[in-house]
Amino acid sequence: MLHKFGLLPRVILATVAGWGLGQYVGPTFVRWCATFNTLFGQFLGFSIPLIVLGLVAPSIADLGKKGVRLLAVTIAIAYGSTLFAGFLAYSACSAIFPAIITVAAGTAGDVPDSLGLLPPVFSLEIPPVVGVTTALLLAFVFGIGMTSCGSEILLRGFTEARSIIEKLIATVIVPLLPLHIFGIFLNMTYSGVAMEIIGDFGKMIGVIFALHLLLLLIQFSVAGIVGRRNPLRMLWTMTPAYATALGTASSAATIPVTLASAKKLGINEDVADFCVPLCATIHLSGSMLKITATALAICLMNGLPHDPTLFAGFIMLLGVMMVAAPGIPGGAIMAATGVLQSSLGFNEPQIALMIAIYLAIDSFGTAGNVTGDGAIAVIVDRIA
Repeated sequence: MLHKFGLLPRVILATVAGWGLGQYVGPTFVRWCATFNTLFGQFLGFSIPLIVLGLVAPSIADLGKKGVRLLAVTIAIAYGSTLFAGFLAYSACSAIFPAIITVAAGTAGDVPDSLGLLPPVFSLEIPPVVGVTTALLLAFVFGIGMTSCGSEILLRGFTEARSIIEKLIATVIVPLLPLHIFGIFLNMTYSGVAMEIIGDFGKMIGVIFALHLLLLLIQFSVAGIVGRRNPLRMLWTMTPAYATALGTASSAATIPVTLASAKKLGINEDVADFCVPLCATIHLSGSMLKITATALAICLMNGLPHDPTLFAGFIMLLGVMMVAAPGIPGGAIMAATGVLQSSLGFNEPQIALMIAIYLAIDSFGTAGNVTGDGAIAVIVDRIA
């Protein structure tokens, strides 16, 4: 029955339970929960490079099967749109967040002490097979190589590996995430920092939603100029896809509705049939906006470095990593955890916060992704 209880309700329940129980339980219970969090965090760190390699390599190989010229144009536009969303989020939130959230004055090395969390009873080191960057480079080497050499056997192996990784995410990592989040909020509540963090993120979510609407207006304004159409009318035509994505929180599950809405925009059917399923995989501007804004908020709260140069590299690498996001709820944040650790130096509590806040507003990001796919399809149709 638990699998019928959606991920978002489980995350909300875990957050509320951790916040409520943290005020009454003793330190022994909190430390055992912290032990589970530590072990799960180690397993997650071990899994991230496998997730990157197992998802990105076959995705690149699959993309290479499409028409090269139209594929290159679509990928360039989608990647540019995703990067724009990241830089929009960073620019706007850099100006707004310091005024609405509690800003720490420490450095990256001060984060564990400033959180004041209880330590686990014991810990176990589970080092990853390779680093995240190495896994990403391997994915590009094998993905491009399988396309150029026509390696059908190797591609079949990577395709099966992708199925294993997606099952790992769906049956192990995602079901355990609520327990992980419960333990983190339990520890934070017991340590006295949960209320301050929840209050700050409530304000942050309002800013993200406003930026989400602004991003859609910009995307369809550009599409309207290129395609010589009314942007507001196009945006209204895409509302069925937006509404469906709010319910499914999955770009892949929304493809039929997105495709039907895109064709109502007057796009050539062949272009729509090619562009919409492709963009459901590679265009995650809404997810990029959420992750960038939330990551910046956590950096500000914990005194982590957040200068423009650092975040520029983070956004550009994250844009590539978004291709790895499977079409399941929460897939984008799972693909992004490696970059959050390697580029921004996030620790386990900060990763757990990222996951909790991301999943709380996951459906809005997905709705932004699929609605923006219609704008890209209009531009590609005009170019084609």
